[in-house]
Amino acid sequence: MKSFNELVGKLSDPASRQALKSMQRGIEREALRIDKSGHLAQDKHPKALGSALTHSRITTDYSESLLEFITPVFEDIDELVEDLTLTHAYSVRHLNGQRLWPVSMPCYLGDAGDIPIADYGSSNTGQMKRLYRKGLTYRYGAQMQIISGVHFNFSVSDQLWDRLYALSDQSLSLEDFISESYFGLIRNYRRLVWVLPYLFGASPALCSTFIQDPKTNNFPFEVIGNGTLYLPYATSLRMSDLGYTNQEQDNLNISYNGLACYLDGMKSAINMPSANFAKIGVKVDGEYRQLNANILQIENEFYSPIRAKRVAKGNEKPSESLARAGVEYIEVRALDVNPYSSVGIEKSQIRFLDLFLLNCLLQPSPATDAVEEAEISANLSSVVLEGRKPGLMLTRGGEEVSLSSWLASLFASLKEIAKLLDDEQSDYQVALAKWHKAVDNPDETLSGQIIKGLKEEQIDHSDWVLQLAEEYHQQLKAYPLSDAVNQRYEQDAKASLEKQAAIEAEVSVSFDEFLADYFKV
Repeated sequence: MKSFNELVGKLSDPASRQALKSMQRGIEREALRIDKSGHLAQDKHPKALGSALTHSRITTDYSESLLEFITPVFEDIDELVEDLTLTHAYSVRHLNGQRLWPVSMPCYLGDAGDIPIADYGSSNTGQMKRLYRKGLTYRYGAQMQIISGVHFNFSVSDQLWDRLYALSDQSLSLEDFISESYFGLIRNYRRLVWVLPYLFGASPALCSTFIQDPKTNNFPFEVIGNGTLYLPYATSLRMSDLGYTNQEQDNLNISYNGLACYLDGMKSAINMPSANFAKIGVKVDGEYRQLNANILQIENEFYSPIRAKRVAKGNEKPSESLARAGVEYIEVRALDVNPYSSVGIEKSQIRFLDLFLLNCLLQPSPATDAVEEAEISANLSSVVLEGRKPGLMLTRGGEEVSLSSWLASLFASLKEIAKLLDDEQSDYQVALAKWHKAVDNPDETLSGQIIKGLKEEQIDHSDWVLQLAEEYHQQLKAYPLSDAVNQRYEQDAKASLEKQAAIEAEVSVSFDEFLADYFKV
């Protein structure tokens, strides 16, 4: 493979630059519905928002209270953010006085049993979605499942693939070349994933109600105000052992050294029994508790900060889609909700992600081994818990390197890509310059800004977030919705409810038979 500098040079002509610019992106943003006092909403998914089972833009994740807003795919960043904003603006008008919780970590939690599991209706598909979530509750507890995040879906243009393929040795078919190149991107992303919580981690503090008994927790929390727990140098507690982790999965060893390796690993993982989960039981006294007793009930339970994806056809499982036609796009899953944005992410972050992911694609990406995998895991853990610590050292290729010097060299590469993407507006270089301030000054990171603000104002994290929730509610409620846009959302909601009703009216097999057929090898 050509070196990074060679590739950048080969992509500097006008046609190649246009091919680079023609990236496709989509965003999925999660947000809890809360009442005005900040407590978790207990009512059903608002009917005005349609069916969570079938609506393309507005659904729920784990909990009935956990909304998820999904954009279509866009090439233009302004159109992408506008679409996400319109969905938020329509939704807040139909929350019956409730607000959206604008950070990743939840608050004001009472009994975990009061966290309502999402309901998708009486169809076999809807029952399976709910049972999967019920299984997550038995396995990991409900609290972990109401942590919110932002997912960023990304693909490069067909024109860029044609150009990169022409510059390769063409020993693979174009389809295989694309899949293997995406896996190269994924490997480099995992080597550098710590960069995202460093810059964009926005959960360095949390409400004490999230930790039911702080004395039994081994995190050395400090306290701000009356009920805010924080770690002095943390960036993203969402990505720590307090958040989305699964120790049962530690031994799966799924390889990212190519599509075939990945599919073999995933096939093995979804059929691997778990002694711990078997103790829960699958069907107890005639009632299901989980889909099965394997380490993964289904592929979606595999917690990874990035996923290789393809749009499924029919009832395909994710790995079946990949096996059919290769990787179509990747899903970045290491992003906290940005509390400084009413929609959880802002344009300079998107532009940074573009640069970051293109860099991961264009840099050489050798296969990883067990030693490097351990290094990748240790670096991420260090940054999540103490990423803003002065002089923090990470490990690269078995050698210690300071976080700041590694970041500086990364930003130099990103600047070369930014020059290719920019026209007279210099949007990418401006975005890069904004986040470059955080290389030597951790206070410029999102987590640094949050801790600095909480300390200066001596305000509880939960009080601050409630203020933001109210501010964004009013801001989004006032956001202009044309009659045509409003009508489109109303029609989409109505159509989704009709579609769910039609699915439920279909004659179908029993749920037992449905599950047996789904898991049939």
